[in-house]
Amino acid sequence: MKVFGPDAIRRAAGFPELVEPVARALAGFSAGLGEAPITVFAPAGDQGDVHVKSAWMPGRPVFTVKVGTWFAARRPPSGGYIVVHDATDGEPLALLRDEHHITDVRTAAAGAVAARELALADAAALAVIGTGVQAYLQALAVCAMRPIEAVTVSGRNNDAARRLCSALQARLPDAAISVAAAEQAVRRADVIVTATASRQPVLEGAWLRPGQHVTAVGADDPGKAELDVACFRRADVVVVDSRDLTPRFAGDLRAAIDQGATGIDAELGEVVSGRPGRTAPDQITVAKLIGLGVQDLAAAEAVLPLLRDGGPATPPASALDLLDA
Repeated sequence: MKVFGPDAIRRAAGFPELVEPVARALAGFSAGLGEAPITVFAPAGDQGDVHVKSAWMPGRPVFTVKVGTWFAARRPPSGGYIVVHDATDGEPLALLRDEHHITDVRTAAAGAVAARELALADAAALAVIGTGVQAYLQALAVCAMRPIEAVTVSGRNNDAARRLCSALQARLPDAAISVAAAEQAVRRADVIVTATASRQPVLEGAWLRPGQHVTAVGADDPGKAELDVACFRRADVVVVDSRDLTPRFAGDLRAAIDQGATGIDAELGEVVSGRPGRTAPDQITVAKLIGLGVQDLAAAEAVLPLLRDGGPATPPASALDLLDA
């Protein structure tokens, strides 16, 4: 079994190269192809959780099993690995010790797909709630899909928010990038991204206006919540990555469903395949994503050949390095 470490994986894997593979995997999953079971447990309570996500899809040469971890006592807090198995005999082919990098970039790829499918074509202002690696990548993902001219960052820690602004400015030199309180950032935005580990809502439905799109990627277990119930009640279109799995693991969506505030209009993979998502410019759209094993499978398939070839000689700057500077 080949073993690849985080530096080699960062050289080989970025979110732009994964957008189309992830879109195709989500479309196949929504068409009923394969399985992507999820197990979540919290050995350290709200200070540490583990997500085990696996996937297979018919016709694919491999299947994957991923262990993703988040522990507050660890620096950086996120870690994990993916094991890639031969789909014909189950033999383990590769261990990808990615320190969460593949999860980060495939999640950003899904965010890019959501923005492409649901945000207004002329969206020019982005609000980012969160200050970590995923907030950084989701901002870049939206900017890759829409003509964003201004990015406003909001976070509980102003120093972290300013570091994120600096990191984004280095990648988006022509954009106006600033820090603001969450409500102010949301009210001026066309697209809103939430990427936090919060257990209390960070986005209120009262702040939203017609035409906005929200991509929420942080609340991925039952104890977390990023959007309040009013966000879902006000949404004209609610899109998830899995009708079955997302309500089970997204605490904020579960609360809204239990209170009768929302239903699910489509899976993102269905929208990719042509099912209507946004149908009018004044609609509020919400993509609530927990991340599926088929995304890890698609990413691993795309990355493995590059790893075997050695990949680029120079690794790109790590988002962690930029945000920790």
